[in-house]
Amino acid sequence: MSRPEDALKELRIERKSGAKKPRRRKWPLVVGAAVVVVALLAVLAMRRPVAVETVPARDAADPANASVLDASGYIVARRIATVSTKISGKVREVLIEEGQRVEEGQVLARLDPIDAGAQQQLAAAQLAASRSQIDQVQAQLREAEANARRLGSLVQQQLVSRAQYDQALAQRDALRAQLASAQRNVAVSREQLEVAALGVDNTIVRAPFAGVITAKAAQPGEIVSPVSAGGGFTRTGIGTIVDMDSLEVQVDVNEAYIGRVQPGMPIEAVLNAYPDWRIPGAVIAIIPTADRSKATVKVRISLAEKDPRIVPDMGVRVSFLEKNAANAPKPTGVWVPSKAIVLPEGTDPKGAAKATRGTVFVVVDGAADAREVALAETRDADRRLASGVKPGEAVVIDPAKVRDGQRVTVAGADAK
Repeated sequence: MSRPEDALKELRIERKSGAKKPRRRKWPLVVGAAVVVVALLAVLAMRRPVAVETVPARDAADPANASVLDASGYIVARRIATVSTKISGKVREVLIEEGQRVEEGQVLARLDPIDAGAQQQLAAAQLAASRSQIDQVQAQLREAEANARRLGSLVQQQLVSRAQYDQALAQRDALRAQLASAQRNVAVSREQLEVAALGVDNTIVRAPFAGVITAKAAQPGEIVSPVSAGGGFTRTGIGTIVDMDSLEVQVDVNEAYIGRVQPGMPIEAVLNAYPDWRIPGAVIAIIPTADRSKATVKVRISLAEKDPRIVPDMGVRVSFLEKNAANAPKPTGVWVPSKAIVLPEGTDPKGAAKATRGTVFVVVDGAADAREVALAETRDADRRLASGVKPGEAVVIDPAKVRDGQRVTVAGADAK
């Protein structure tokens, strides 16, 4: 009998000797497919619009864009007053409302005049008493003078004694002194009456100058006083009045740029509430002190226009213009935000202001068009492009989102 091992050997299939067939490598196909997918995704990405923000390129030759410095500030009033009373008292009536225009001397409020009126009546009574005393003394004086004249003629005839005559003269002189004293008392009483009348007049609150009421601080029945009582229940004013003709602009200029500002320098102001309204003006003065916490210097500016739309505490943007901008050669190119410029790769951020070339993206027919531009001077957050972009073209301010030829949609664009 054969062994099992021999039987297994008989069942083994003998393969023909020869070279093994090499296995096909699949990674080139995988790489090729990945490249195709990436290319398709890139094409789809280029065709899919990206939302971007744009701003119009501003013509550098436009006088409105010829400012040497921009600063923010507020409308302030140089003539503003919180109108109060000279005396303490209870408010009887208030005749003003917010927004009301008042003239100089116009009555704004009245206090209860009971106390002041009583003082006036007392002073009038004292004046009347002083005057009646004068009448009494004058009557006595006339009698004493007549008696002295009569005794004078009799003493010459030795019909009366010299002592009687001297007594009559003394009585006459005493009455003359009483008359002078009574007359002085009348003058004092008259002055007291004037003071009492002034106290009554102090119960009437009048406008110190013409203006507009911006705050109404008291109501009838409240106690007002020219000084604070400390308890919080006593008003110290009737209302606030502002002279609208005294409005001006105050801006804080960074002390690093204050050298660009000069008194008399022309400006253009734009109110935050009315961005399309450019108001001409001029620098009044540079206040000679700096704010160390903000590193700024305050500048006062007058506005050439008076308008009801200009009210205190409004925010305003001021552009300082060159004095001789009309005679100076006009700059070429456009102004765009510095953040819209892509600098060449490897540019040191600290030396960005010295860069002379860059790239910006302009939206043309719904696509981002990369433009090589020549860079000029920097002004605050803007930079002038000497070439490459025309005034009014829409420049993308977030260039990191797009590539050349990228389809874009404008979101939050400034259409002006």
